[in-house]
Amino acid sequence: MAERDRAVYRIPEILRDAGWTVCLVGEEQSGKLAQVTAGLRRGPDPSGSGKLITSGFSYWGLESTVAWAHACNDLYYPVMRESIASFSRRWRGLSERLPDGPLHYVSLGPGTGQKDQALLRSLDSRGHCGCYLPVDVSAEMLRLAQREALQHLHVPPADVLPVQLDFSMPANLDRLGTLVRSTVGDDPVVYSLLGNTLANFDSDTQLLTLLAEKLLRPQDRFLLEVASTAGQDEVAARAAAQEYENSPRFREFVTSALLQYTDLQIDMNSLTCEGLVEDDRALLIKVIYRNRTGAELELTLPDRSTVRFPDQDTIRLLLSRKYTRAGLEKMLVDARVTTVGETHEAGHTSFDRPAFGMTLLLLAKGDGVRPDGPNPFD
Repeated sequence: MAERDRAVYRIPEILRDAGWTVCLVGEEQSGKLAQVTAGLRRGPDPSGSGKLITSGFSYWGLESTVAWAHACNDLYYPVMRESIASFSRRWRGLSERLPDGPLHYVSLGPGTGQKDQALLRSLDSRGHCGCYLPVDVSAEMLRLAQREALQHLHVPPADVLPVQLDFSMPANLDRLGTLVRSTVGDDPVVYSLLGNTLANFDSDTQLLTLLAEKLLRPQDRFLLEVASTAGQDEVAARAAAQEYENSPRFREFVTSALLQYTDLQIDMNSLTCEGLVEDDRALLIKVIYRNRTGAELELTLPDRSTVRFPDQDTIRLLLSRKYTRAGLEKMLVDARVTTVGETHEAGHTSFDRPAFGMTLLLLAKGDGVRPDGPNPFD
């Protein structure tokens, strides 16, 4: 068989039918299920630091993907809705700071794909659009994001390669870096981590450092979006938690993982969002499910084993943060990245809501030089 007659070379033609999606699976999925089970086996802890569903697995599966898409459109969930609505405007303020010539785009956790569409459209309008590689632990999320991101764009099917991979693991980042370099050669790449995704990880600074070390080359850029806060006290922490707590769609989203991985009968009154002050670096939000039945329950896990769920024990469903200026700057320095450009969008404020916002940073590999200019958090 001639090399060009092999099936892999005929795939782009097949993909002209929008009903098909090619996805490169980068790790053994049964191992991911074991990680979920391990998190739910942790010992009792009424503070929300015991049992947990780790970041990424909240979005893993069809039910969770659909629930997340609904939450992003909820009028009562301003964190994500305002972030999506303002992204194109904030991105325009940074796009001129990109390197010249063709640019390839690697989206780490593409979400619903709406922000990726804005970025790809911008690159295409300047003749800079190369390959598009969305990367996510969830195959369902990848399909949703790809469909939305490429809507009304004329990106050749051969230039789109979704990758199912947990990018929070160092070994996976090594493999991803090899894949990207093999695909694009020495051309510059724009990586992104949007939607305040970094804040969902316990070791957020460590993850950003790994991403910079293992992926970024001098010619590459990294687009980072984080939630911000101008205040850091108990009042602000409670207000941050209420942004999540007030959204029915968000509550459905975070509990969808419990429905998928356990046989727990969900009581929405047992779901709480707790806001804490995390040193001087951020407001920390924990979304917790607490056993308030007054009795010990027994949970059945995906491997059909069982685990005790005592009265007042908790399962942490999600972790998030809103960063202070000082906390964000220190994280960038520790990750050894340089700020090339920055935009800031202040959210809706009122007498009972502190000045929260979204900050978009264009980063490059460097020594962690602090950004110049006025403080946009003030």
